[in-house]
Amino acid sequence: MKTLIAATALALTAFSASAMVDTSAVDQYVPGADISSLTEAEQNLLVSIIHSGDSEGEKRSQIWSLLN
Repeated sequence: MKTLIAATALALTAFSASAMVDTSAVDQYVPGADISSLTEAEQNLLVSIIHSGDSEGEKRSQIWSLLN
């Protein structure tokens, strides 16, 4: 029973973490950007862009494209 409870708690924690995307770094590339209307998939794409190996200019350009 303890194992079931622990597994359920772990699954819920993982689900909650994936539902909340940290987009605070967007301001570094596009100050004042309004991302409130983006879908979760678009927010995940933003995070992927931010953590990619692209140059700062490429990241900024991709983020602008996504927001417009």
